[in-house]
Order: sequence, then structure tokens, then C-alpha cells
Amino acid sequence: MTPATTTWRWAANLKWLFTELDFEARFDAAAAAGFAGVEFPSPYGWAVGLLRGRLRDAGLTQVLINTPMGEPGTPTRSGLACIPGLEGEFRTGVERGLEYATELGCGLLHVVGGIVPDGVSRDRAFARYVTNIGWAAERARGTGIRIVLEAQNKRDCPGFVLESQEQAAAVAEAVGDEHVGLLLDFYHLQIDEGDLIGTYRRVQDRVRHLQLADVPGRHEPGTGEIGWRAVLRAVADSGYQGWIGCEYAPAGGTAAGLDWMRHIGEAAA
Repeated sequence: MTPATTTWRWAANLKWLFTELDFEARFDAAAAAGFAGVEFPSPYGWAVGLLRGRLRDAGLTQVLINTPMGEPGTPTRSGLACIPGLEGEFRTGVERGLEYATELGCGLLHVVGGIVPDGVSRDRAFARYVTNIGWAAERARGTGIRIVLEAQNKRDCPGFVLESQEQAAAVAEAVGDEHVGLLLDFYHLQIDEGDLIGTYRRVQDRVRHLQLADVPGRHEPGTGEIGWRAVLRAVADSGYQGWIGCEYAPAGGTAAGLDWMRHIGEAAA
């Protein structure tokens, strides 16, 4: 694929976009704005049949969901995968995530890594993480659902178990051929590592999903420091054909902030 032939597959993250509306109304709003896909981290507070109906009525594809996480302020607020002693809860969460993903026709399940607990060494937490991801990969076999892993930045998520994109890619490589891949979020990458294009190129063969937001404010592309035309051109040059999740807080209204897709996205295609 060359840049001239790229057609971007944008997915609206309904946790972050169209928040001026009730959650159930965001599906129609996303479709009206031109999105073909949606993602949101936690579908578990809604009946799966209701969500399936909203997707069907709006003509949208569910692209990505996360495994269940704990409440804000709890040790599991950023996932369970690295926490020793919670293997049963972790497995129950993966099973629930696979069930929802199957029912929603969602091809990607993000198994959220978690924060290294107080009193637990990073090495021990990481070993538990790798073991748990291996179990999730095996459980996903035959479902048609891929597991994806994401490194999150340490400013927003201090103590997160994965320390870099390349470490996340190495775990994916170690535990699961086509069943495990990388969720690369350019926002997290810019804060923790920089070198967006170089890092993307080093792990691009493992990338199964992309997300974006500008830095420092986590608003839409064009509001911060990232050179999006060059970044997206590198993505196009790589032949990436997956979805790109728009996981940002609009600086103003959601619809008004979508002009970046024309000014930046189309220019880079």
C-alpha cells in the first residue's frame, strides 16, 4: 500500500467522544459524523443485546473492548494481568471479555496489564503478566478474537507493568503467534518514549490496532506537539490496514473538532 491509496478506518472511542450525549445516543452520533467503527473500554454495564442493537441500528462495527478493570482508586484500576494472587479474577475477566467480544462481533480484546502492586517486585509482577497473557492467548484460540497488549505512559499511569512498546511487542511475540498483537497508542508513546516513527517501524509487524491523541492535553490531532502528517504517512507506508481509535478528549465539541481528519488525515493518506 502507498500513501496515495490509503483509506483510513477511524473508530470513535465512545468513552471520550460525544460525551455531551448519553452513552446510548453516541452510536448514532458517531455514525452521523462519518465513523464506521466504535470502541469503548468497558461494555459490561450494559446488556450485550442492547449494545448489539445500537451497533446494528447505527451501522457500526465494534472494533475493540477491554477486559474488566477495578474501580478508580483500587489496585486493579488499570487491570489485573500483572497482580499475583488474582489469577482467578483475571481468568473470569478474560472469559467475560471474550463472551462480550463474541456477541458484539468485536475482533480485538485488550487485556489490560495493570499496575505493579506495592510490595511486589517488578520482575515478579512481569512474570505473572506474561503467564496470564499466555493463558488468555490460549483461551482465545478458535474464537476469532485477537488479544492485544498496550504499554501505557507512566505520567498518567505510574507503575504500569509494561515499560515500552518494544517490551509489549516482545511479550506478544513470546506468547502467541497470530492470536496476540500490539495496541499502540501514539499518545502514550510520545509521553514515555518519543521517536514515534522509529518506534512504530520497529514494532509495526506486531501492531493490530492504533490509537491517537495529541500531547500534552490529550486532545485531537493538531492541538499539540505531534507531527501527525509525518506519523500517519509512516503508518500508510507500512501497509497498515487496521482501525485507528480516536481516544482523545475534544478541545471543544466533538463534531467541531473532527476537522483534523480532513486537514491532517487526508493530507497524510
